[in-house]
Amino acid sequence: MPPEQQSQKTRALCELAPVIPVLVVGDATRAEGLATALVAGGLPVLEVTLRTPAALQVIGEMSKVPGGHVGAGTVLTPDDAKRAKDAGASFAVSPGATERLVRACEDIGLPLLPGAVTASEVMRAMEMGFSMLKFFPAEAAGGAKSLKSLAGPLPQVSFCPTGGVTLQNAPDYLALPNVICVGGSWIAPDADVAAGDWAAIESRARDARTLR
Repeated sequence: MPPEQQSQKTRALCELAPVIPVLVVGDATRAEGLATALVAGGLPVLEVTLRTPAALQVIGEMSKVPGGHVGAGTVLTPDDAKRAKDAGASFAVSPGATERLVRACEDIGLPLLPGAVTASEVMRAMEMGFSMLKFFPAEAAGGAKSLKSLAGPLPQVSFCPTGGVTLQNAPDYLALPNVICVGGSWIAPDADVAAGDWAAIESRARDARTLR
């Protein structure tokens, strides 16, 4: 799957809802309930970061939830990409882009949402064939103002900003012409996940759904 086709697929996923929940889940027994709550709240695209030993199992459990599209975040290497796809991930998200990672995702047919923040990084991703990118770390890299400045010279590229995005500043990003959606961790805080408070998470997801 060439990068051009990968970006078509990740763009289609990003267009399903204004927010992609970014999830760090350490207990796989919470996976099904969490994914069900988020999908019921209107956020069907989920990013599970590969930052815990249980992450791959969590992806596997979440991928069984009807209506959900589960991807793997913090994908850094070809091995990460392969293990994520084998676990059931339907896409991958990376904070950057390397030739080895891009080639691996192309070989195994896993749509990649690679990260870029500078004009040079965006142009390199474009040369590879990508037109849908992650903007990370969004707030630390200048926030909505920086993204707005990229829209002028690089209007053919769209972004999903992640990193420091909150309920309060998400509308600033979503108002930009080059932003399709945002990624945020505020929708499923650790305390609610640990407590299994799916009603609170579903309510937060419904609020996020109305941001656009």
